[in-house]
Amino acid sequence: MAALEIVLVPALSDNYVYLLHDAGTGATAVVDPAEAEPVEAALAARGWTLTQIVNTHHHHDHIGGNEALKAKYGVPVVGPRAETARIPDMDKTVGDGDTVEVAGHKATVYETPGHTTGHIAFHIPDSDALFCGDTLFALGCGRMFEGTPAQFWQSLSTLRALPPQTRIYCGHEYTQSNARFALSVDGGNAKLKARAAEIDRKRAAGEPTVPSTLADELDTNPFLRADDPAMAAAVGKAGAAPVEVFAEIRRRKDSF
Repeated sequence: MAALEIVLVPALSDNYVYLLHDAGTGATAVVDPAEAEPVEAALAARGWTLTQIVNTHHHHDHIGGNEALKAKYGVPVVGPRAETARIPDMDKTVGDGDTVEVAGHKATVYETPGHTTGHIAFHIPDSDALFCGDTLFALGCGRMFEGTPAQFWQSLSTLRALPPQTRIYCGHEYTQSNARFALSVDGGNAKLKARAAEIDRKRAAGEPTVPSTLADELDTNPFLRADDPAMAAAVGKAGAAPVEVFAEIRRRKDSF
């Protein structure tokens, strides 16, 4: 089976919605539709018909288009079982370790609490794609609105164990500001400095910085390196447990 065609659809001010299309069957899923209109336009431009809605978490900027898209296309909504009470009209709910068809391709579900307590991510191995909502960003991670540092660090540890070639399809274009923060705590990282310069070039040209690869994140994302002694020392937490280092990095980012 050929890999999915994945189309990035900008929405709201800085959200990314994703269309996943299987050319062989015509199956087409949308991940985290912040609003309906850009999705409808992107589908029409390609002659595709929506067959599925997929949600990673309950925030309105990830489910705001659900109702209109479901009404127009008559398609099922798949989302996190733990957020059943907070995402209306889901037709199928999934949790950690489940497998589910997304645009006809097998996806593994990972529970990734931290940003919200019921957040999930979808990994599609045959397309080297991870749809992680607001858990993991290019050079960052989501705000810890509902979970604990221990939960969030475990979630990130789970995701960083995926194959390094995995492409990271996250929920927002935050990469340039994330890079500025990363440099503030890891300024001696040559790979980070080179990546930050490329990010600046892309944004100046109006280009997206997403997807990144997990390999790039492992080298340059400070939130994935909370168990690196050098990172711990850089944030004044030498010898501390990784979860304490993560919490300190997140605290600094919150006030950056």
